[in-house]
Amino acid sequence: MSNITKMKNLIEWFRDKNSVLVALSGGVDSALVAYAAYQQLGSSSIAVTADYKTLSQEELKTAKQICSEIGISQILLDYNELENREFVKNDSKRCFHCRQELGSHLVELANQRNIELIVDGTNLDDLGDYRPGIEALKQNGIQSPLVENKLTKKEIRDLAKSVGLSVFDKPSNSCLASRIPWGQKITSERLLRIEYGETMVKQIAKLKQVRVRDLDGLAKLEVEKEKIFVLRDDVIFKEISKKLKLIGFSDVIIDPEGYKPGKINVIAD
Repeated sequence: MSNITKMKNLIEWFRDKNSVLVALSGGVDSALVAYAAYQQLGSSSIAVTADYKTLSQEELKTAKQICSEIGISQILLDYNELENREFVKNDSKRCFHCRQELGSHLVELANQRNIELIVDGTNLDDLGDYRPGIEALKQNGIQSPLVENKLTKKEIRDLAKSVGLSVFDKPSNSCLASRIPWGQKITSERLLRIEYGETMVKQIAKLKQVRVRDLDGLAKLEVEKEKIFVLRDDVIFKEISKKLKLIGFSDVIIDPEGYKPGKINVIAD
């Protein structure tokens, strides 16, 4: 099936819908959904981005940029996940509690505006991972047009590039809380140093895909395996270590296995 046909099918998925809210993060998946919704429904489609205090400012900025490129209206939901005790305790259902709360906010907003449908950017590849958040969104009636159109991450990137979305090659990201192992409490201080830390490492090492895992104050740096050599440069590593310690990390190590999504989703001792 050609990219033209795939894109046409995604756009036509919205044909019989009167209005839609698109849960838009700063990533390529939800960006493509927002694009398709807007092509079919125009002003009857609205993008909603949740600023729930675990989303990095970089992601928030990108989400706004995406909406500007598409032309779709955007609503910012402002609430604090750190007030959710179930989320903060950070057990294996953290993502479920996160998405359960997001889903309830989206449903409330849709009811207020008489919008019949809520969609997200879950894609076919996501279904193969441990993602309890997907189940929470389903429980709130949120649909996933990328899954229903059987689109993989690679296909989504190809389609996003073909329609001119600037985020087509943006590295995958997740909320800042995902850098903290299950069983270790999520706090605003930890989230802040993680966010600052990742920005610093990206700037110093000139890398796009960076994770600073916060292991009880120890910073474990994850980058793509083929880029690890950049961090192992003595000058670069010393500068990174110095700055990370200045913002509160006790020590800094490099993960020799490289970046892998969900790597620290284990209960910490």
